[in-house]
Amino acid sequence: MLQAITISHEDILHQVKLSCQIPDIVEQIVTRKIIANAAEEAGIKVETEELQKAANKFRLMNKLRSADDTWAWLQKHNLSLDEFEEIVYNRLMSTKLAAHLFANKIEPYFFEHQLDYAGVVMYEVILDDKDLAMELFYTIQEGEMSFYEVAHQYIQDIELRRKGGYRGIVRRKELKPEISAVVFVATPPQMVKPIVTSKGVHLILVEELIQPQLDNMLRHQIFSHLFSAWVKQQV
Repeated sequence: MLQAITISHEDILHQVKLSCQIPDIVEQIVTRKIIANAAEEAGIKVETEELQKAANKFRLMNKLRSADDTWAWLQKHNLSLDEFEEIVYNRLMSTKLAAHLFANKIEPYFFEHQLDYAGVVMYEVILDDKDLAMELFYTIQEGEMSFYEVAHQYIQDIELRRKGGYRGIVRRKELKPEISAVVFVATPPQMVKPIVTSKGVHLILVEELIQPQLDNMLRHQIFSHLFSAWVKQQV
């Protein structure tokens, strides 16, 4: 029979040190204090109703659908109800501070950087041999093989091979400059000539170009980016 093991706060702190997590935790503490100080200086308050709505949203996001689910989650994380409320409060305060700082800067930022948010629906095969890439390019152009057949034969990653090299929607800023310079002047559907980068030789089929639109998802991404950049500057 296994002997009961007692874990103290000192044991937990020691394990945090051994896991090399101290720098991350210190940064989180500093970030929390910076946000709290900035919110206080800006006169930002959290109303009871706002806190309740945020708590409900937090429970929904964590699939805590009942009081029993919430209680089990608190026990798992060794949290009290007051500490749960503190978590929700801090998240809500961060959101309100971000809105205070950047609500009027989302659209100007988007229009200034909108080319970065242009997207391309593409398929890709990366090879090591430029001569082979050129040979396959012309083979596909002449209809002797399809792009899917090339992808199925030359892609090593199983999941990507099953998808025929489909990368989905890729934003311009996620691509290497030498690739974006070519794919965003293509006329879809078009296969562009092999492109050489530090990763290898890229065979790319451009299916569609997507113009950037400031929808809710992109608005949230820009919002998060601006606030994260601001926090890093403060730290």
